[in-house]
Amino acid sequence: MDLALLRTFVTVHRAGSFTRAAALLGLSQPAVTSQIRTLERQLGRPLFLRQARGVTPTSIGDELAHKAAPHLDALVEITESGLDDESSLRTLHLAGPPEFTAERALPALTELTGEDGQGFALRVSFGTAEEVLDGLSAGYHDLAIGTARPRGGLLTASPLCDEEHVLVAAPRWAEEAGPVQAGTKGMAALKNVPVVEVHESLPFVSRYWASAFDSRPTAAGAVIVPDLRAVLSCAVAGAGLAVLPRYLCAAALARGDVVALHEPVVPPLRTYFLVVRTGTLAMPHIARAHEWLLRAASRWC
Repeated sequence: MDLALLRTFVTVHRAGSFTRAAALLGLSQPAVTSQIRTLERQLGRPLFLRQARGVTPTSIGDELAHKAAPHLDALVEITESGLDDESSLRTLHLAGPPEFTAERALPALTELTGEDGQGFALRVSFGTAEEVLDGLSAGYHDLAIGTARPRGGLLTASPLCDEEHVLVAAPRWAEEAGPVQAGTKGMAALKNVPVVEVHESLPFVSRYWASAFDSRPTAAGAVIVPDLRAVLSCAVAGAGLAVLPRYLCAAALARGDVVALHEPVVPPLRTYFLVVRTGTLAMPHIARAHEWLLRAASRWC
């Protein structure tokens, strides 16, 4: 079987689209379509179901991808690393949410970027959980940090750590709200406190309200800014309440810049996952970064 056809097939499978696969491969879309049809004729089975937006693999397509992808990735690793140039650094492409990646992952991984014979260069991208998994599937990234466990067999996820969420505000809002209890009484105490969030849908506040108060927030966002570090800055400045990861606001809590408005018996948690394409942990630089982050995460919790 032609390896070029398999490479095109795996790229389409990961990208979920002939158009995206063509861009990744540097080919025209008709060329990609032709190669997939050739492979389907050779196998005598359809590999994809064509849809209005992209393609969906058939069961035989999924089976072939699971068998072929790890071996193709290993061949790419051999080709890109070279057989004679052992001194050159490999490049690790990491993707994840901006705050967690900046505050947790990067300080750990930068210890591995030196030229010690086992180090690597590091390139980092930020994005939502969906964006980083899509990029990993399409081959843009080697390693992804996300808050959703991917489905299917092309991506392999390992639990990294649990992130505790804390309801905080500047001290003046704590004085105004008074003690915040569980249930509807707690909600009533907070009804006049503005909300600072990362999105109009209030993802962090909504998750906290569901867990701690068994309800939905009624207030709209007073300040919406798409970075949790900026949310913390706004909360410190007195813009309103915010729900933040404890690791991000621990220093501000210790200084008294913000205070915890509520201390639930079981705090809301969010799990992070470390995700790779299945089979790529055979590559030494990816395996080392993966192991290093798992080891570092044991000290974060």
